[in-house]
Amino acid sequence: MQKKVLKVNPKDNVVVALMDLPAGESVHLDGTDYTVVKDIKAKHKFAAVDFEDGDHILMYGVIVGKANQSIKQGEVITTENVKHQSAKVEGKTETLGWNPPNVDKWKDRTFNGYHREDGQVGTENVWLFFPLVFCENKNIETLKDIFEKELLHDKASKHQLLLRSLLNGGATDVVEEEKEEDTRVFKNIDVRFITHQGGCGGIRQDAEALGRLFAGYVNNPNVAGATVLSLGCQNLQVQIFMDALHALAPNNKKPIVVYEQQKSGTIDEMLTGVIKDSYEGIKQANNIERKPASITKLNIGLECGGSDGFSGISANPVLGEVSDIMAAVGGTTMLAEFPELCGVEQELVNRCINDEDGVKFLKLMKDFEASVVAAGSGFDMNPSPGNIKDGLITDAMKSAGAAKKGGAAPIVEVLDFTEYATKPGLNLLCTPGNDAECTTALVGSGATVVLFTTGLGTPMGNPISPVVKISSNTVLAEKMSDIIDFNAGTVINGDKTIPEAADELLELIINVASGEVKTKADVLNQNDFIPWRRGVSL
Repeated sequence: MQKKVLKVNPKDNVVVALMDLPAGESVHLDGTDYTVVKDIKAKHKFAAVDFEDGDHILMYGVIVGKANQSIKQGEVITTENVKHQSAKVEGKTETLGWNPPNVDKWKDRTFNGYHREDGQVGTENVWLFFPLVFCENKNIETLKDIFEKELLHDKASKHQLLLRSLLNGGATDVVEEEKEEDTRVFKNIDVRFITHQGGCGGIRQDAEALGRLFAGYVNNPNVAGATVLSLGCQNLQVQIFMDALHALAPNNKKPIVVYEQQKSGTIDEMLTGVIKDSYEGIKQANNIERKPASITKLNIGLECGGSDGFSGISANPVLGEVSDIMAAVGGTTMLAEFPELCGVEQELVNRCINDEDGVKFLKLMKDFEASVVAAGSGFDMNPSPGNIKDGLITDAMKSAGAAKKGGAAPIVEVLDFTEYATKPGLNLLCTPGNDAECTTALVGSGATVVLFTTGLGTPMGNPISPVVKISSNTVLAEKMSDIIDFNAGTVINGDKTIPEAADELLELIINVASGEVKTKADVLNQNDFIPWRRGVSL
C-alpha cells in the first residue's frame, strides 16, 4: 500500500504529501498524528510544527526557507507564507566520510563503445558539423539537408504523410507512419549538425568560451571527426578554436575539415569542397566499430529539468545511487546546475577531497550569484512557475532535492564552464540550471551519456550524447511515454526501493551506451545546443 506522507530527513519540520489530501484528513507519521488544515495536492508540503514569523523551514535536513507569517501545524507551505532562505557558508568545516555501495555485480561489467586513440571510449560515433559564427548557420542547414537526404534516406513521418494526403485531397485523419527501416548508407556513423547564435557581436570572452566548448565537443569520444565552417572576420577565429583544441588534446588525431567562406570564393565553391572532404572523413570513420570497454570509461552527466515535488525523493536519489556506484567502480560523473546547489554548499564543500576545490566551488557560486543580483534578479527567482505549481516553492528547497543527483561520494574536482573532466569520481561543473545550456555544457566537458530527471516533462536532447530521460512520477511516465525512457515513480508507488531502481537504470544506461537502445530524444531527433553566455542565465 502506498504511503500517504513522507518526511525526507528526521531533522525536517515539514511533511511531503505523496497523494492529494483533503482538508480535515488525519495522517499518521513517525508517532505523530497530523490533521490537514486545507486541501493539499500531492508533491506539496505541510507544516509538521507551528511556525512563527522568521522561523526556519527545514527539508532534506537543511534550511530551505523562512516563514514570513505564522503557519499552523498541518497547514500547506506556499510562496505566500514562506520565503527563500539558505544557510551561510564560509568554508570547509569537516571532512565527510563515505561508505561506498557494494559494487561486486558492476565492477567487471562492460559496454560496447568506440575506442579512441587517446584512451577515451565513446557511446556514439558521430561526424559533427558546426559553425564558428552564426553567419554560417545557413550553410550548415544546407549541408544538413544534403547529407541527411543522401546518407540517411529518411522516410516521411506520419505528419508529413498527413500533409501530403491533404495536398492531394485525401483524408484529414492522421496517416500511419511508414515502417521504420535502417536506410543509412553508412551503418556505423551518424552525421549531426549544430547551429547557434554566437561567435561574434558579443564580448570576446563569450567567443573564446564558445571556442573552448567546441573543442570539448570535438574531444568528446562520441565524436569521430568534424567539419567546421568559418566566415573569417568574426570574433571566434579559427585559430582560437584550434588553440583551444590543442590545449585540450595536444595529440589530437581526429580528422577536422575547416573551411572559411571569405577565403573560398562563392558559396557554391565552398560547399563543393566541404562535401567532398567531409564525405571522405565520414567514409573512413564508418570503419570504426564498437568493442567492449569497462563501464569505468563512461562519463555520465547528471541533470534535472521541469522538476516537481517528487524529483528530490525519487528520480534524483536514484541518480545519486547510480553516481555512487560509478564512483565506487572508478567511472566518472558530473553534477552541474550551480544555481540549484544553493543551500547545500556546506555539504558539498565538506565533500571536496581537496580544500582548493572547496574554495573554488564557493567562489564560483558567489560570483555567479553576484552577477545575477547585479542584473536585478537572484537565485531566489530560480524556481519556474511549473516548479512552484508542483511543490518546489523556494530555490533552496529545489536545490536540496536537485543535489541528491550527486549521491554521497567524495567530490574529486570542481570544474568551471568548458573545463574538461579528467578525474574518475564525482565532479562538480559550473553551469546554469537552464536545461539546454546545462546539457550543452555537460557534453562539452566530456559527458558521453546524460541522465536527465524530470517531473513535468521535457523533450531535451543533444547532438552527440544520448540523453536518458527519467520521470519522477508514474503519471508523467504514462502521459508522456514518447519522451520518457525510465520511470522512477516506482519509488513513490512503493514498488521499488531506490537501490533497486538504480540497478535497473544502470542496466538501461549500459544498453544505451552499447547502442542497443535508442533514447526517446534520439528517436525524436531532439538535438539541442545552446551555449552559455556568462551573463545572466538561470
